[in-house]
Amino acid sequence: QVRLVESGGGLVQAGESLTLSCAASGRTFSTYHMGWFRQAPGNEREFVAQISWSGKTTLYADSVKGRFTISRDNAVNTVYLQMNSLRPEDTAVYYCNGRSTTRGLGTDLSSDEGYWGQGTQVTVSS
Repeated sequence: QVRLVESGGGLVQAGESLTLSCAASGRTFSTYHMGWFRQAPGNEREFVAQISWSGKTTLYADSVKGRFTISRDNAVNTVYLQMNSLRPEDTAVYYCNGRSTTRGLGTDLSSDEGYWGQGTQVTVSS
């Protein structure tokens, strides 16, 4: 079992940047692919980004590619999401997710598979 706790959300203006962190505890962090999902009010949860256990491979939703960067530091059991050029449509609760490496990166991204954090609110004004 893995416990995930997100932090770093807040209120920013369009065009600004924000970095989210997800701290993991429990079983070995490096044995999981990690990802970020988000859910805006009235919308379904959507995939944002994912990173392999080693950090060598990443995957991004088209809506954030080129603006967001996912990274991880297995030494401190933390995954990050650096968000640049934020837009009002990026406003959502962002959730950290960990799932088994027995399946490839990008598998069943529409499912609720794996472990989830409680979420952190990101609000982009204007």
